[in-house]
Amino acid sequence: MNINHPDKPYFEAWLRRTGKQLAISGRLTQAATILAAEDGGSVKSWSTRLREVLNARETPSLDLLTRIDALLANPTKCKVQEDRQGLLF
Repeated sequence: MNINHPDKPYFEAWLRRTGKQLAISGRLTQAATILAAEDGGSVKSWSTRLREVLNARETPSLDLLTRIDALLANPTKCKVQEDRQGLLF
C-alpha cells in the first residue's frame, strides 16, 4: 500500500464499481445531465469530466465522489411522456 495514498484501495474499488454502473447505456449521460442542471456547465463538459474520473486522469473531490454515488444509488425514474404515439396495430 502506498503510504501517500491511504485511500487508494477504496478509490480503486469505487472506480471499478462506478465504471460498471456508468457503462450501462445512457447512465453516464444521465449523470452528466443532472450534474449540469445542478452545478451549471454543459452536459458535454460533465460527460468529459466523468470519463476523465473513470479513466483515473482526474481525482474527484470527496463531494463529487459522494454526489456520483448518490446519483447512482437513487436513479431518477423516467417520466412517461403525454404526447407519445399510441400503438399502430
